Amino acid sequence: QLQLVESGGGSVQPGGSLTLSCTASGSGSTLNDYGLGWIRQAPGKEREGVSCISRSGSSTDYRDSVKGRFTVSRDNSKNMLYLHMTSLRPEDTAVYYCAAQTRGYYGDGCPEYYHMNVLGKGTLVTVTS
Repeated sequence: QLQLVESGGGSVQPGGSLTLSCTASGSGSTLNDYGLGWIRQAPGKEREGVSCISRSGSSTDYRDSVKGRFTVSRDNSKNMLYLHMTSLRPEDTAVYYCAAQTRGYYGDGCPEYYHMNVLGKGTLVTVTS
């Protein structure tokens, strides 16, 4: 069973930057076979997809509110997924979850958020002055 571990959350002022990281835990676990993404949940709100990235990293997508500010990337040689966030806003405050589609993922497309069946425990990002 794939387990995901996020890191890099914290508190930052509006306009600041943070980079989140995610890796797979457990012997033999690898992110390399899966489409990946980031999902967030703000206090009192539903979870929402933030970004996705294909197996090779050649295809990415973002929700409109983060386009131009967030960049998703992966390093398959290091078994890592990243989310570089800039120009952070108070409305970006949320728990951010690393996510993977491990079932029914074929080819090299960006997975749909509702197909991401494995989530990590999350890392909290707080944007406040």
